Amino acid sequence: MPLTDAACRNAKARERPYKLSDSGGLYLLVQTNGSRLWRMNYRFEGRQKTLSFGPYPVTLLADARAKQLAAKRVLQAGADPAKGVAQTENPTAPTGPTLKAVTLDWHAARRSALSPTYAAMVLRLLEMDVFPDLGDTPIRDVTAPMLLATLRKVEARGALVLVRRQREFLGQIFRYAVASGLAERDPAADLRDALKTPARPKHHASLQAKDMPEFFLRLRAYEGEQTRTAIALILHTFVRTTELREARQSEFDGMTWRIPAARMKMDRDHIVPLTTKSRALVDRLLVLAGDSEWLLPGVRGKPISQNTLLYALYRMGYHSRITTHGFRGTASTILNESGLFEPDWIERQLAHVPGNAVRAAYNAAQHLADRRRMMEWWSDYLDAQEAVADLL
Repeated sequence: MPLTDAACRNAKARERPYKLSDSGGLYLLVQTNGSRLWRMNYRFEGRQKTLSFGPYPVTLLADARAKQLAAKRVLQAGADPAKGVAQTENPTAPTGPTLKAVTLDWHAARRSALSPTYAAMVLRLLEMDVFPDLGDTPIRDVTAPMLLATLRKVEARGALVLVRRQREFLGQIFRYAVASGLAERDPAADLRDALKTPARPKHHASLQAKDMPEFFLRLRAYEGEQTRTAIALILHTFVRTTELREARQSEFDGMTWRIPAARMKMDRDHIVPLTTKSRALVDRLLVLAGDSEWLLPGVRGKPISQNTLLYALYRMGYHSRITTHGFRGTASTILNESGLFEPDWIERQLAHVPGNAVRAAYNAAQHLADRRRMMEWWSDYLDAQEAVADLL
């Protein structure tokens, strides 16, 4: 089984030297004093020989593999790699620590000063988009155009907050590399005005975080209990208005709300994890609904009209300022900017399914456990904003 960076980093000294094998004769020799040395066994003219590629982590896994590849090319040419030919036969081999290796060193140096959640988020943002393109590139060889090409892929997905954060983290990594003598300059600084920002889309009027305490004050004062509770529920779950308006009592089971595909925009079942708070709101609406099949019954055996919740917001003083659909944008913005949650979890909670078939298949798992944790955080956040309203 091939070696991993984690296995190399975590290799500890034992009573006797031992080897961690990679492939093709390459291995990491771990000495009793804790030193870790790259070695490659090979045969030349019938004799068993060994090459040394230097100590880890000065020579990282990707670097050692590149040197192994160069040595094999020399062998195929009929020469002995031990005579130094390997360094000239492969001029494109990495010439120093890779971007990924330096990133891991930078991250390890900062990790103790960060919360575990934030530290994991920082590394995750780089693993998602930067490592696949540039992780194995020597950091000295990374240029501004290379970074721009990678970040524009992220930008094309509309993940503008992620692009900004990734550029900021890359700048910190390159400045760390410059200070450590591993790079000459910070190419990420050249991207400040290079990343294109798409035309600002038109969003449904949404509630801003700073305005939440006042909103909760006005919501409490609204007289219609069913409508008031429904607005709170849509804020806690950020489902589409029609998904709540047409909800049937049979769709709720414990801490889960399963919306059938027939009512979903993307024609797929949508599972909404309920939190302690949102479940309490559902229970209150069930009491108010009585024996109706609907969670929000209106008149003549039908659910409430499509304008009931919107007109309630108008009467609360939010005409042209807030829509119930805009609550989805509010939640998405705050959850994304928190940096605590995977974008895929947020998109899945919004019932956005990627067009890419591979990602869609991956997302079929629906990240339920992760989304439950995220939604509890969101309910706690809203409760905290409501608590501020008590002080107003």
